[in-house]
Amino acid sequence: MADDAMLSGTHILVTAGPTHEPIDPVRYLANRSSGKQGFAIAAALARLGARVTLVAGPVMLETPPCVLRVDVETALEMAAAVEAALPVDAAVMVAAVADWRVEGAAQKIKKGLETPVLRLVENPDILATLARSALRPPLLIGFAAETERVVEHATAKRLRKAVDWIVANDVCGDVMGGDANTVHIVTATGVESWERMAKDVVAGRLAERIAKTVMEHKRG
Repeated sequence: MADDAMLSGTHILVTAGPTHEPIDPVRYLANRSSGKQGFAIAAALARLGARVTLVAGPVMLETPPCVLRVDVETALEMAAAVEAALPVDAAVMVAAVADWRVEGAAQKIKKGLETPVLRLVENPDILATLARSALRPPLLIGFAAETERVVEHATAKRLRKAVDWIVANDVCGDVMGGDANTVHIVTATGVESWERMAKDVVAGRLAERIAKTVMEHKRG
């Protein structure tokens, strides 16, 4: 078990939840991310003594104790909040950021004879941008929600995004919105697969692993 003050003096960034991309003033594009895993990780890191900044998309969750929460709605807002939080000792990018946004309408789109056409614009890649930043954290962790070939896709994503770890899971079934998760930790040295467990247990184990790595970096 890790020391409760192991991360004292460190600053860790966590992102969590979905982003909502407006279509018009009353509609938006989103995904099914509940934010539960990201919030649990933020809470676990704070319990280990870290100063935690949690950038949260639109979710109905209570802020974990001793965590600074920054609420955002869109991917562009999340990107700005991430940049504002730097520098940090580690970043755990759990949020399921929308890949695209819509060229939004100023007024509500009315139902009519013709089906409206939505023009999509690619959102910034927050994880890849952070990996290229001059303020890149010593430990940068991404998440991958997959529906097939989970480890294969996560391994490719780690290389493509130039991050240290990818935490991958299969989101088929009740994972999104549920209270349990099965994850695979993909690093430069291999893959570690964990059994299905409650999300707060996943968070605790992951936080301890993060703490050990962060402190190794600090010791040089």
